[in-house]
Amino acid sequence: MKNLIKIVPLVAALSLVACKKDQSADQLVVNEETTVTAPDSTAAATATAAPTSDATLVTANDQAKEASSKPLTSVALSESSFEFGKIKKGDHKEHTYEITNTGKNPLIISQVKPGCGCTVPDYTKDPIMPGKKGKITLKFDSSNFDGLVQKQAEVFANVEKSPMVITFSADIQPK
Repeated sequence: MKNLIKIVPLVAALSLVACKKDQSADQLVVNEETTVTAPDSTAAATATAAPTSDATLVTANDQAKEASSKPLTSVALSESSFEFGKIKKGDHKEHTYEITNTGKNPLIISQVKPGCGCTVPDYTKDPIMPGKKGKITLKFDSSNFDGLVQKQAEVFANVEKSPMVITFSADIQPK
């Protein structure tokens, strides 16, 4: 129990820096989401600081299986990457990617999973019929970054190569 109490604050601290830029390089430090659940009154910590439940956590492999269990279809993205260019530190930016169902079955996006907690996804939850378009929006908080950053999100859907990866980049300028 004492070791667990020591580990939870450590994981919480690491979670807060999971989205921070590595100062020694122009590349981002990307950490997988980590969940530590402690018994009794000790809190749970995640990379997104969201509370967890007793429910089983779904892995990326499970998400891909769920998405591909539906009849497969094909899609076309308006773009798979986007550049915000120069933005001020602390700015909240968002970009919407358009996804078109080019197949013969309804497109079902089961989940959009960002690489870290600084990016929040929103997407078309209803099935997208053949020939119709849906949207995936990524909302980015630049508060914890300096310089060049690149972020990604995985899109789980009933397509052959799931998850699809969409990315964006930004050059964060001091205020």
